Amino acid sequence: TPEHGCGLDGLLRSRMNAGHLTGIVNGIDASWDTLIEGGATTEQVVRQWKRRNAAANRKTFALPESRGPLFSIISRLVHQKGIDLSIEAAETIVAAGGQLVVKGQGESRLENAVAHLAKRYPHAVAARIGFDDAEARRLFAASDFLLMPSRFEPCGLSQMYAQRAGALPIAYRTGGLVDTIEDGVSGFLFSSLSAAGLSAAVRRALDAYRSKRAFKLMRGQAMSKRFDWRRPSFHYASVYARALGA
Repeated sequence: TPEHGCGLDGLLRSRMNAGHLTGIVNGIDASWDTLIEGGATTEQVVRQWKRRNAAANRKTFALPESRGPLFSIISRLVHQKGIDLSIEAAETIVAAGGQLVVKGQGESRLENAVAHLAKRYPHAVAARIGFDDAEARRLFAASDFLLMPSRFEPCGLSQMYAQRAGALPIAYRTGGLVDTIEDGVSGFLFSSLSAAGLSAAVRRALDAYRSKRAFKLMRGQAMSKRFDWRRPSFHYASVYARALGA
């Protein structure tokens, strides 16, 4: 589209219509398939596992115990990732009794904005500038929801990690996010690229969380999805075969 085509959208559309472009969704490491101890996926085991991780992460990030949902942002803190939209949507989360943990680094103005948000709501928002893979995995495991309102996202990995860890992604309807998140089934998508659009999706997520049955079903659907490299590898082989045949 013209929005992200940088003047090449017409050329790219013509190449696409001629069958000369291919998009292949990424895969994720197999270690995400054994995130839960023993690989067990019964609802009771998952619920207890999520609670333990949430309690541990609240201690790590100095947040008080809460019965409300735990949201997270695990991302580069850059304009592309819609961090400014997430900061505005934090008001909706806090007002509903939820908590938000931000983990990442990037543009200094966004790092400062995130730090300011945490100071404003010390009981509900925590931020840690920097990145540590092990800590990020623990946060995925602890979270109920992941905020990912990327302005553009060729494929994305965090939404896949989140679903495998039982954290429902809330994402803008773009790029690979559309290909890997089923709206209302394994996560939430929104179409209006604005803080209001994201906040509306957050409210949908909060409604699902309040309905234990709906949330349980969605978390089960998310965790049952597979994002391994088997299918992408066949797609790559097919592309190479067509290229060699030509």
